[in-house]
Amino acid sequence: MSIGVLGTGAYVPERVVTNEDIASLVTDATPEWIVRRTGILARRWAAPDQATSDLAARAATRALDAAGCDADRVDYLIVSTSTGDHPQPPTSCLVQHLIAAPGAACFDLNVVCAGFVYGVELARALVTANRGTRALVIGADLYSRILDFTDRRTSVLLGDGAGAVLIGEVAEEHGIMATGLSSYGHASDLIKVVAGGSRFPVSERTVADGQHFFTMDGRGVRDFVMRGLPELLEKLVADAGLDPADVDCFVPHQANGVLLRELVMKCSLQDAYTSVVVDRYGNLGSASVPVALDDAVRSGHLATGDLVLLSGFGGGMSVANCLVRWSA
Repeated sequence: MSIGVLGTGAYVPERVVTNEDIASLVTDATPEWIVRRTGILARRWAAPDQATSDLAARAATRALDAAGCDADRVDYLIVSTSTGDHPQPPTSCLVQHLIAAPGAACFDLNVVCAGFVYGVELARALVTANRGTRALVIGADLYSRILDFTDRRTSVLLGDGAGAVLIGEVAEEHGIMATGLSSYGHASDLIKVVAGGSRFPVSERTVADGQHFFTMDGRGVRDFVMRGLPELLEKLVADAGLDPADVDCFVPHQANGVLLRELVMKCSLQDAYTSVVVDRYGNLGSASVPVALDDAVRSGHLATGDLVLLSGFGGGMSVANCLVRWSA
């Protein structure tokens, strides 16, 4: 039995926020500076009445449609997000209700930008252990609500969106071939939202001090990624008995357009098609990988039998890489 992707889907909000738009909000940022430092031309922000579950449900429905599967046939529903609708209940339960998937067991993951690939591996394990089942894995984030516009290093990067895949049994010699998951808690200060949890509960002081905003040490993150990720990707591919030249499609977390170009070169993946959506949508957090994957599928860059390399990396710090022999 092989386990793989049966269908993909994505959703980004209608509101387009250009560099000119965001430069008017962000301290000391110009459109030219944003493009030069990030490679981003625009991003999407949710409407005031939209929450993460709304975006996730739209992406989930599109993935189910692509797979030709009704929502009531979903057995597991996993939502990867660090910006859920509420501290509780789980956002996945809200999505279950929105898409009418009453038979699905639901849970959330918070591994930030690596979370979607973590979710794919969990889905693979669940479907392997329970033959004939199907798992819906969604990456969704809505960062526009927690941006500090006095911090130009991070506020120009982030957008809102969701992407989804349906995981189930696929033809032999296709599907998920290998996955590598790793975490590095010593670097957990690189990306964070300080307040709102049990360490620093919500108070007038935490709000006044801006501790509910997303913060990131961009240089530290870049050094972390460039120092460690190429070796992890090389090992995953080598352990599968393959070479970087065998990869047909590279789908990385859409952290920063400039970083992605450097990463492709350092990982010797120049011959692969790299799916890039960061220029149009910005950094979508946990939604980055599934949105970029869906874009590759719908733009005709993936064919049956292609070798696809998924790579998520971010807060924690955590890394998740996955090799898939494409079957959808």
